[in-house]
Amino acid sequence: MALYKFLTPFTINPSIKRVYFDQNSSIICPTAKVISDAKVSNQNITRRSGNYKPPIWKYEYIQALNSEFKEELYVERFNELKEKIGVLMNQIKDDPLKRLKLIDTLQRLGISYHFENEIKDVLKRIYEKRFKSDDSEKNNLYAISLEFRLLRQHGFDVSQDVFNNFEETKNFSTGLYQDLNGMVSLYEASFLCKEGENILEAAKHFTINYLEKYTRSCKDEYEASIIRHALELPLHWRISRLEARWFIDIYQRKVDMNPILLEIAKLDFNRVQSIHQEDLKYASRWWSSIGFSEKLSFARDRLMECFFWTVGFGFEPQLSYFRRMVTKVNALITTIDDVYDVYGTLDELELFTDAIERWNVDAMDQLPDYMKICFFGLYNSINEMAFDALRDKGTNVIHDLKKTWVDLCKSYMFEAKWYHTDYKPTLEEYLDNAWISIGGPVILVHAYVFVTSPMLQDMESLEAHIDIIRCSSIILRLADDLGTSTNELERGDVPKSIQCYMNDTGASENNAREHIKNLIDETWKKLNTAEVKNSILPHVFIQIAKNLARMGQCMYQYGDGHGIGRQEINDGVMSLLIQPISMQPI
Repeated sequence: MALYKFLTPFTINPSIKRVYFDQNSSIICPTAKVISDAKVSNQNITRRSGNYKPPIWKYEYIQALNSEFKEELYVERFNELKEKIGVLMNQIKDDPLKRLKLIDTLQRLGISYHFENEIKDVLKRIYEKRFKSDDSEKNNLYAISLEFRLLRQHGFDVSQDVFNNFEETKNFSTGLYQDLNGMVSLYEASFLCKEGENILEAAKHFTINYLEKYTRSCKDEYEASIIRHALELPLHWRISRLEARWFIDIYQRKVDMNPILLEIAKLDFNRVQSIHQEDLKYASRWWSSIGFSEKLSFARDRLMECFFWTVGFGFEPQLSYFRRMVTKVNALITTIDDVYDVYGTLDELELFTDAIERWNVDAMDQLPDYMKICFFGLYNSINEMAFDALRDKGTNVIHDLKKTWVDLCKSYMFEAKWYHTDYKPTLEEYLDNAWISIGGPVILVHAYVFVTSPMLQDMESLEAHIDIIRCSSIILRLADDLGTSTNELERGDVPKSIQCYMNDTGASENNAREHIKNLIDETWKKLNTAEVKNSILPHVFIQIAKNLARMGQCMYQYGDGHGIGRQEINDGVMSLLIQPISMQPI
């Protein structure tokens, strides 16, 4: 799929033109200046090093993982608890607010996917009654905010005008809203804002200021932890699996918690974890067999982190094949990224890019040995995925999958030539290329094949609705830059978005970082808008696209969680993939 072909530039300064490749893969800059190749002598090759540490998760350790929660007795208990929740939902059928609170709790505990049809029916009835009748006014800030957020999350067309009763000249008055639950609920709702929704934007700024002040005087540790968690990242930006793990711990401390909900949440978490462990073991065996960690020791060996990403993209049990395959894609991207960013000379990279474009084993002849290993590993893995799609779904997708890798490698070549010629791109130039070089389009095009049964017209439809992929990838790129740019510049790399903005405007690094954070916020609005416009795409794919953005913010929230292996990510791996939740009552 030729992503360049139908790319609409991510507009920051419309006066800046698009950056293109010519037929010989030379870079044509907006100034029309062609950057010449920086030749590296084969007699004196100096290679950079990322100084990456070896992985802490060893093959033997991963293969030894085992879980008792696969046993039949846990399945029987789960089914019993599920029936009890069905009874509970029926008991509160005449109380819309109680049903909304139950749905919210099910979502945050990570078990709502078991009740998708029931939840959809409840929300549809609430939507039709509240927003299609004259009896739609409410003065309960908590209720209307919760209702708005849940309805929008599930695809219902709800206007920001439902908050008109709470807005005063686009300023929410502190005096009216001393209800903490209402303020937190409004805060969370505001992040589902689409482009041009000024009421929700005003609500976001007001609630952030309100909650930050509230925490400074809050004496209740439970309340304070809820607010701190919300202000750190809103629900709409969080990945559901880590949120579920956190919320299960919080929920069991709640005075009025429902023990049935708590037990089924713990049990389901542990059962799903056992499935994830089997997926991880499969991916680990593949990674060991491909030999990259041995033969390409300059590259990051981050199999566990690559798998962790996929759990964030889609944790549900039925997505096992998706997780297994996308882990391969993530690991291949990581290795090839290091070939371009760290190890390869410019001459070698030109040859490698040409080999990828030709997609033929004969193209390997001119490559150095390490690149032959890399090329052949990629070639075999992607061809096998395409064969699976042809065998199981009757669709030939090799051209589409191959094209995403060609586009990725060409975007890497942009950055390699920028680096070797000391060219400093503008922020517009940088982002126009970097949303592809981050790997998001490769991941999402492959994901589309793995979770749907695509026909030729479906792949064309994906091209026509590229905004979802672009916005998600931009958020991933900007989050990555905030977390990794310092380390990457120290080892030698092109300026990232932060430095590009500093070069463009003369801003300080702190101000540049704030600007990039604002860009993330604005791009989320674009993504929320694109989700509505692109509702023709399968729901499961749209969720994975949003989760790509969320995982970017998760992995780089505290720094380089992918390359360096930060403790926060190691803790997340332990809690999601290694350690089951204790089923003993507190």
